[in-house]
Amino acid sequence: MRRLPNLPLSTPKACLLALAFIAAGAAQASSPAAWSAHDKEVAAACVKASGLKDARPAGQPMAYDDGVGMTALLVAGRYPQPHMKNRAGRVLCLFDRKKREAVVTEADQITLAPVAATKTKK
Repeated sequence: MRRLPNLPLSTPKACLLALAFIAAGAAQASSPAAWSAHDKEVAAACVKASGLKDARPAGQPMAYDDGVGMTALLVAGRYPQPHMKNRAGRVLCLFDRKKREAVVTEADQITLAPVAATKTKK
């Protein structure tokens, strides 16, 4: 690990150096590897919270901005309750990035219709 030079923090050079180290740490936090690890954590937490048999992500995680602090993921599987007779189902999972907790709600009413093509006028 590199040591900072012994400069008083009141000097412009020291302030810029400290800022560079802080910015480098922030850049690493949002690296592709960090997002990949986050997506895996979200998928694992949401699959577990779903309570569905053979649960799996049914799409990609959708991260809201830091003001909201949540990532959403649709999870598909089969209902384990005997009265549901192994029927296919989906849950919408919200993963709280600060608390690292997942909560789900039934999402069978979500329909995945194709996106309509837009026509451009000439």
